[in-house]
Amino acid sequence: MVLLSECRSRVILLLSLSVIMGLLNGSGVEARIRRYKWEVKYEYRSPDCLKKLVITINGQTPGPTIRAQQNDTIIVELTNNLLTENVAIHWHGIRQIGTPWFDGTEGVTQCPILPGTTFKYQFVVDRPGTYLYHAHYGMQREAGLYGSIIVALPDGQSEPFTYDYDRNIILNDWYHKSTYEQAAGLSAIPFQWVGEPQSLLIHGRGRFNCSSLTIPTLDTGVCNTTNPDCGPFRLIVVPGKTYRLRISSLTALSALSFQIEGHNMTVVEADGHYVEPFVVQNLFIYSGETYSVLVKADQDPTRNYWITSNIVSRPANTTPGLAIFNYYPNHPRRSPPTSPPAAPVWNNSRPRIAQSQAIKARRGYIHPPPSLSDRVIVFLNTQNTINGNVRWSVNNVSFTLPHTPYLIALKENLTHAFDQNPPPDGYDFVNYDIFKEQENKNATLGNGIYRLNFNSTVDIILQNANTMNKNNSETHPWHLHGHDFWVLGYGEGKFDMFNDPRKYNLDNPIMKNTVPVHPYGWTALRFKADNPGAWAFHCHIESHFYMGMGVVFAEGIEKVGNLPSSIMGCGETQGHYRP
Repeated sequence: MVLLSECRSRVILLLSLSVIMGLLNGSGVEARIRRYKWEVKYEYRSPDCLKKLVITINGQTPGPTIRAQQNDTIIVELTNNLLTENVAIHWHGIRQIGTPWFDGTEGVTQCPILPGTTFKYQFVVDRPGTYLYHAHYGMQREAGLYGSIIVALPDGQSEPFTYDYDRNIILNDWYHKSTYEQAAGLSAIPFQWVGEPQSLLIHGRGRFNCSSLTIPTLDTGVCNTTNPDCGPFRLIVVPGKTYRLRISSLTALSALSFQIEGHNMTVVEADGHYVEPFVVQNLFIYSGETYSVLVKADQDPTRNYWITSNIVSRPANTTPGLAIFNYYPNHPRRSPPTSPPAAPVWNNSRPRIAQSQAIKARRGYIHPPPSLSDRVIVFLNTQNTINGNVRWSVNNVSFTLPHTPYLIALKENLTHAFDQNPPPDGYDFVNYDIFKEQENKNATLGNGIYRLNFNSTVDIILQNANTMNKNNSETHPWHLHGHDFWVLGYGEGKFDMFNDPRKYNLDNPIMKNTVPVHPYGWTALRFKADNPGAWAFHCHIESHFYMGMGVVFAEGIEKVGNLPSSIMGCGETQGHYRP
């Protein structure tokens, strides 16, 4: 009887703890565990009508959408069946609080997942919003290895806007060359640029003009516009209903505009944070960004409308991405009776800057930034030639990954695994002319890191400049792992250390994890170094990061828990791996 009484007491205690944990998690229901088993492998697909090898997850590209609620635990068991390639998956926008080793950044937080092995990612999605996952090994992301993460509020909680249906759309650009061919060209002497993409995909579908192929092929099935794989994406809508469209970009190179013919879009979320609503007809979106827009199906319901994506900020010759906004019950294959809407002028940066400046935190959901920072780091983005190779650099240091991931080297005190000298916090502000071509002869390769005092407030100034081409400055979307940051401001020209900080928005700045720095301009960010770990901060353009445009921050390493052996097995951790 005593034992039975003790068992009952333990059951009651466990149930009570379960209820308490549910309340702590923001709802009366205990957070769920959501399990996924993924097989990553190459398969032939024709996303833009031309058949090529793509990387799929369980046969899909884009991969399966992860749907969860705030504070749920996600477990993904990933089996790498690429046979000859390693892999790693980054959970873009998930801060990995308490699990920095599952950020999925090869060379920074883990060793790559070897062919034929299975790796288990396990982490908590602690905030509602729209996020992404994608490959973070080499340039594999642009081979099709990506997907969406949708995190809903707990039961019983509501958002500050209403809608009838929730849909997600991933935008991408698409190349016909393999990532190996592209990487070989980027590393070659003479340099071979990847060029502009062959097509634009809207949720994994596009259309390439097969008649434009310059190399004849005996296989008539290589490019086939009747292939159902490359029919346009169709978004079916019910007249009078309001749709929340979660628009994400995972382009390899391109900045995009997105529009729905004849319909306004109200921006309400950016990178998981509520936006003070504003209306756009063109949504400008950069690689790594996510937005939620509200669209009402309030136009003539007897016809369908075009959805388009177009390249901006580059003189591209890529045809627009096309999809169909399909009013039910019109036939999904019924083309709109009009031509697709005109694209914005590609080299007019003013509307893009205006949209960036319009994104503010929603009233009632403002997280005030610290009024002052403890450290200011200025990053000058430039093109350089190093040992005959064309590279990108930050403050004249072109980033290279070490063989032993930083998180492991820092935690295990492997001081010889990477350069212990810190990279520079700035550049020659007085004498460097950002509007002219520069030789930048003193650039070097490096793998040193920025060590940040734990819980300190850090300001980052991203400064754009001229490339090695005359009168040319590119758009760079920068993504920070492990954190959100406040976007304090944007400006044109060279950042003024004395006057520009006085113009910072400290009242209602939006928090994001990815932000553009516009041509010949600057972007100012602020974040708290309060997440123990080693975190990448880099340009989200695949070729630019491959060519050295990135850095790594380290903070609170002594607070990082015991590292799982599953992240080891490379560099100086060979022999330490246990699945």
